[in-house]
Amino acid sequence: MLELEQRRLLGEFVRSHRERLVPDGLAGRRRTPGLRREELAERAGISPTWCAWIEQGRQVQASPQALARLAVALELTQAERAYLFEMADRRDPDSHQNEYGQEAPASVIAAVSAVPHPAYALDRYWNACSWNSAAAALFPEWLAQEASERNAMRFVFTHPAARQIIMDWEGRTASMMAEFRADYSHAQRDPLFRDLVEAMRAEIPLFETVWQQQNVMEREGGERAFRHPERGILHFRQFNYRPADRPDCRLVLLFPV
Repeated sequence: MLELEQRRLLGEFVRSHRERLVPDGLAGRRRTPGLRREELAERAGISPTWCAWIEQGRQVQASPQALARLAVALELTQAERAYLFEMADRRDPDSHQNEYGQEAPASVIAAVSAVPHPAYALDRYWNACSWNSAAAALFPEWLAQEASERNAMRFVFTHPAARQIIMDWEGRTASMMAEFRADYSHAQRDPLFRDLVEAMRAEIPLFETVWQQQNVMEREGGERAFRHPERGILHFRQFNYRPADRPDCRLVLLFPV
C-alpha cells in the first residue's frame, strides 16, 4: 500500500503532466490548460474514475500495464516514466526496451583515461567496456588486447589467472556474486541478462554453487590485494561510481595504498 505522501506526489505529477498536453485541434481555444481527465483516460485506455482517483491521491491498485499506457498518453520522457513507476511502486514492464547501449559513454572513457592508476568500467552485464593501460597491466589475461573474455564474472570464475592474481579468491568471488545478483535483481526483465545468467549457471558449476547461496549486496569499495606475477603483492583501495548519464555502468578506480 502506498503511503499518503507518495500517493499525493503521484497524483500531482500526473495532473501536472496532463495539464501540459495540448488537445488535438483545440490549442488556445480552452480556458483551462491541457487535457481533461476523460480525454487522458481515453488516450490511455483506462477508466476516467481511476484517472481521477490517482490524481486525488486516493488508494488505487495500478497495474504496470495501465501505468505504461498512462506514461505513453502523458508523453513522458524516460526519466519521467521512471519517476511515475517509482512513485506508483511498480516495475516498468517495458524497461528492457529503454536501456542504453553496451558501449561506454564519453564521460566514462574520459574519466578512465585521465586516471594514472588502474581504472575500468563495466556495462550492465559486467563486461569491461573501457579500461586504461594501468588496468590492462594489472589484469593482462582479462583486459590485455589479446584477451578473449571480457566478462568479469566469467573471468573470475573460469580463468586460472584469476585464482592466482586475486588475493582471497574465494571471499572475493562470494562478494562479487552477491553484487552481481543485486544488479540482476534490477534488470530481471532484460532477456539478455537472463540469458547470460542462465548460460553461466549451466556452463560453470562453481558459478551455480555460489549463485545458489542467495547472497545479495550492493557493490562496495574497500581494500583490495592482488598477487602480480612480476610486481609481487599490490594493495589498492577500490572506489566505485555510477555515471549520471549512464547509471547502468560501473566505474571502478583502484588507488594504491
